[in-house]
Amino acid sequence: MKPEFPLDRRRLLQAAAAWSAMAATGAAQAAAPARDLSGVTLRVGTYKGLWRPLLTASGQADTPYKIDWRELNNGVLHIEAINGDALDLGSGSEIPPVFAARQKSSVKLVAVTHEDLNNQATLARKDSPIRSIADFKGKRVGYVRATTSHYYLARQLAEAGLSFSDIQAVSLTPSDGLSAFARGDLDAWAIYGYNGQLARTQYGARTIKTGVGYLSGNFPIYANPRALDDALRRAALSDLLQRLQRSFAWINGNFLAYARAQSAETRVPVGDLVELFNGRSGDYSLGPVTDAVVRGHQQVADTFLKIGVLDGPADVKPLWDRSFESVLRLPAA
Repeated sequence: MKPEFPLDRRRLLQAAAAWSAMAATGAAQAAAPARDLSGVTLRVGTYKGLWRPLLTASGQADTPYKIDWRELNNGVLHIEAINGDALDLGSGSEIPPVFAARQKSSVKLVAVTHEDLNNQATLARKDSPIRSIADFKGKRVGYVRATTSHYYLARQLAEAGLSFSDIQAVSLTPSDGLSAFARGDLDAWAIYGYNGQLARTQYGARTIKTGVGYLSGNFPIYANPRALDDALRRAALSDLLQRLQRSFAWINGNFLAYARAQSAETRVPVGDLVELFNGRSGDYSLGPVTDAVVRGHQQVADTFLKIGVLDGPADVKPLWDRSFESVLRLPAA
């Protein structure tokens, strides 16, 4: 029988190198004077089934500080909470920070995760004659405004010589979009995450295109500047980012354990989660901010300006904080 999660030699060597680098970082920290973080409580935004069960499943949940988990299921809410000083750390796609840059919101982007882009997909109903993006002309197409689905749908349409004015674009929340898709109120749908998987497994949706080639694959981690300015909270955030980095590396060789933890929280069947993982566009990781990450983010902002989503240019560079580079440095590939 084939192994459920085959790993090639290159991935094994990369994983070993990553763990060696992390162990070295941990040893260096152990030699440094320890801070008493027992009085610190970090307010951390999470999505159902993600960071909270991930830390537990990977054995990284025993922190020397408390975590007040706050479930906020989109990046806009994470940034709003940080801007209102109700959150210390959050995450999301590159899209909400584009608007944050335009609005001069108080938020910093301190790291990036790299996740699956095959689950960022443009779908068609199983009984639809749609076979390509060009067939979207005049059709009812759902998407989630100001998210990755808005961005990659715009790029896919442009590639096919179309724009939003050529389709019946319908902005819906992911759950409302799933209901509309199930009823037949949409011909196609640009969506991400569990709802896209449910559309495929429960309603036979066909994948027309994925986010590969249209999205950078960079998902920023958002931080509260006030927390960064506080020595103890910064130390706790540094520790948490390293724990998350180890956890993201752990996913790639232990996905079944993570899928079970996810399923317990989300009620999405383990088999569906495993299927998503087996079809992933690349391995999971968490890394530092780089020049390429910032350039890719600016491309997103410029694209949104070009298609009229923004009312003016957005400079994203000032949002990025590279002060955690030393603790999140990755080994050379």
